[in-house]
Amino acid sequence: MRLESNATIQIQKPVGEVFEGIVNPEKMTKYFISESSGRLETGKNVIWKFPEFNERFPISEIKIETNRSISFVWDPETVVNITLEKLPDNSTIVRVNENGKELNADNLKWALENSGGWANFLACMKAFLEYGIQLRKGAFDFMKEKPNK
Repeated sequence: MRLESNATIQIQKPVGEVFEGIVNPEKMTKYFISESSGRLETGKNVIWKFPEFNERFPISEIKIETNRSISFVWDPETVVNITLEKLPDNSTIVRVNENGKELNADNLKWALENSGGWANFLACMKAFLEYGIQLRKGAFDFMKEKPNK
C-alpha cells in the first residue's frame, strides 16, 4: 500500500493567473518559497529554498501542461501532482496530490504532515493571489535554526 497526501482549494482567479502563480518564481516567493533558481518548466531542474530551513531542495522531473497541471519530484520516493480545473465562474479548483511512500509509521507521519503542508500552501496561495496578503511572512520563524551561543 502506498501513502498519499492530498489538499484542495478553490481560488477566485482565472486558471491562467493561478497557473502563473505556481510556475513563476517571482510570484511563488511571495507566498511559499524564499528563493528559486528558475521557473518551473518541463524537463528543467530547479532549486527551492524555504525561509524556515537552511537546506535547499532540488525540484526535478518537472512536467508542465499549461493551465492544467504541474508535476515534480522533490522527495525521491514521491511525485507531486498539482491539477487545475477552470470553473464557469472563472475561478479555479487547485488539487495537490503527493504520493508514493510505502506504509510504515514514519511515512504515515509524513503523510499527515504533508497534507497539512499542502493545505498551508494552498491557503497561502489563495491569500496572495486574491488579496495580495503574504500569510507565510514570519509564520515559521520559530522553526529557523538558532545560532550557537
